[in-house]
Amino acid sequence: MSAISTRRALLGAALAAAAAGPALGGCSSSSDPEPRSRDDATARGSTAGTASPDPAPAGRVLLAYFSRAGENYHYGGRRNLTVGNTEVLAGIIADRIDCDVHRIEAADPYPDDYEATVARNVREQNADARPAIAGSVPSLDSYDVVLLGSPIWNVRPPMIMWTFAEALDFTGRIVHPVVTYAVSGLGRAADDYGRACRGAAIGDGLAVLGETVADADQQVATWLTRTGLHRG
Repeated sequence: MSAISTRRALLGAALAAAAAGPALGGCSSSSDPEPRSRDDATARGSTAGTASPDPAPAGRVLLAYFSRAGENYHYGGRRNLTVGNTEVLAGIIADRIDCDVHRIEAADPYPDDYEATVARNVREQNADARPAIAGSVPSLDSYDVVLLGSPIWNVRPPMIMWTFAEALDFTGRIVHPVVTYAVSGLGRAADDYGRACRGAAIGDGLAVLGETVADADQQVATWLTRTGLHRG
């Protein structure tokens, strides 16, 4: 799953699972384990708070995403996900545009337990850690646009997204943050990627509430049109 695959081959099963309904418990749950108390007020909208490049016809697109299943936050409680919300969102995007898909996997997988993942994420943020990735990272030589997909954990993308981004040269490419969240919208994703993605222009981001990701098709379509990633 860590190698680049065609969009339908990699994500078809995830979309089918998401459409299967309540038995999965993942169709309307959030995939970001965010501690409920925080002193950082961040924008909740679906776009980044920084200037974005003007929409233009997109060249080749890479969608690289990290997603976590297991026990997740859901409207103040917990729900178990068979398919992580970011994977569901990636599937919706990949079904609408021509892109290559790369799943980012942790060498040391995150726990299924929600609280254990929260605690690990806080440790990694405090240590400015770079968690190891399983497998290799793709070359960006063939791509003009990169979509970086992840949950938002404690206002930020997981630190493994820094590991991925810092391993690559984004010079001359547009990076669009794509996130699922519980309370923080895009959080600090645009700022983090502005620092981590060497040479990139940070474009308009997409933030989808985790509990509603299974019904995000129109939100995704609007964003893809606005950014010039999908025309027609």
